[in-house]
Amino acid sequence: MADGGRQAAGAVVAGDRLPPGRHGLSRVFVAENQRERLLNGVVEAVVENGYNAATIARITAAAKISRRTFYEYFEGKEDCFLAAYEMIEAHVLDSMLAAPGAGEEWPDRVRARLAGLLDVLSRDSAVARCFLIEPLAAGGEVAARYREAMQLVAAALRPEPPPSQLDMEVRDQALIGGIATLLVRRLNSGGASLGGLLPDLVELALAPYLGREEAKRQASLAA
Repeated sequence: MADGGRQAAGAVVAGDRLPPGRHGLSRVFVAENQRERLLNGVVEAVVENGYNAATIARITAAAKISRRTFYEYFEGKEDCFLAAYEMIEAHVLDSMLAAPGAGEEWPDRVRARLAGLLDVLSRDSAVARCFLIEPLAAGGEVAARYREAMQLVAAALRPEPPPSQLDMEVRDQALIGGIATLLVRRLNSGGASLGGLLPDLVELALAPYLGREEAKRQASLAA
C-alpha cells in the first residue's frame, strides 16, 4: 500500500510482515499484526481496483497473508472493509472536532472543523476515497455506514443549539450532499488540493442560517 494508505485513519497502521517459522512473538502481537495488514490490504485493494473488483485474493495479496488466515479475522470482504471504514471514520471525525482555531462563535467552529476535515482527507487520497467514494459502490451495510458517518459530519457543523423552527434533517441532507459532491468532484479530478474548497464549504454550511451575504463574508475569512 502507498505510504498514506498504510496510515489510514492513524490506526490502520502498516504491519511489517512476520518472519516465517518460530519467531518468539506473542499470539496477541501476531494477531494484531495480521489484522492490521488485512485492514491495510483491503484499503489498498479497494483503491487500486474499486470495491466491486477488490477480491479476497487481491486483499490477501496486498496484505501478504493467506486466504485461510483472512477468514480467521473476517467473514468476507464487506466485513473487512467495514472494519477499515470504522477506523477511518473515527479518525476523520476526531480530526474535525479537535481542529485548532475553533473559537466560541459558531461560524468559527464551522470554519475550523471544515478545515480539519479537508486537512485529514488531503493527507491521504486513499483514505479520502475509501471514506467518500467507495462505500456507495459497495452498497449494503457499507453504504449504510457511510450515510451514518455523513450525518455525524453534518451534526458537527450544526448551530448550537439548532434553531427549533427549522427542519434540521432536510438541511443536514442538503449540506452533506453538497459537501460530498464538491469533495468527490475534486478527488476525481486529481488536480487542485482539497484545501482550496474551504471557502466554498464554509459558505455552503453557513448560508442556510446566516444568509448568503454574511456566509460569503465568513467564507472570505477562510480564503
